[in-house]
Amino acid sequence: MLAKIVNGVAFQGVWVACVWGGATGRWWLGVVAAALFAGWQIPRSADPRAELRLLGVVSLLGFVVDSVWAATGLITYSSPVPSPTLAPLWIVALWAGFALTLNHSMDWLAERPGLAALFGGIGGPLSFWIGANWWAAAEFSASTPVVVGALAVGWGTVTPLLFAMARRMRTPAPAAPG
Repeated sequence: MLAKIVNGVAFQGVWVACVWGGATGRWWLGVVAAALFAGWQIPRSADPRAELRLLGVVSLLGFVVDSVWAATGLITYSSPVPSPTLAPLWIVALWAGFALTLNHSMDWLAERPGLAALFGGIGGPLSFWIGANWWAAAEFSASTPVVVGALAVGWGTVTPLLFAMARRMRTPAPAAPG
């Protein structure tokens, strides 16, 4: 139980480092925080190789998803490194940090896809709204209800998929017949 609490608190630290760093031009802070979190969490995982694969896949997925928001102009990120039309590195680091919670502090959602969708559909947009409105880490190019609605659909869809990926990556593949 303590490991799950530490995992959740560590992720919140990554969130603050990513969002504050992005908002203040110190985008690299989130990358460093996520790397430190990964360096701490992965060796403690039941299957470090699966955890590392999950981190890579979720980071890539996050890069694609947030690049869509950036490329469409729906969201403009502060500290847009490497490009204003791509997901910034600090957002990708945030996705990496989130990946490290899926088998740990957030695993209670793993077998509850409906609850995971609800959690993602509320938590994802809320996180973006706080990052944009309290920290100035991003700006919404459309009205807040439009952006929050789009984020709710996106996060409500992707969150249960992330848990399914985590489960699939940690489950050994069946042996080939023969």
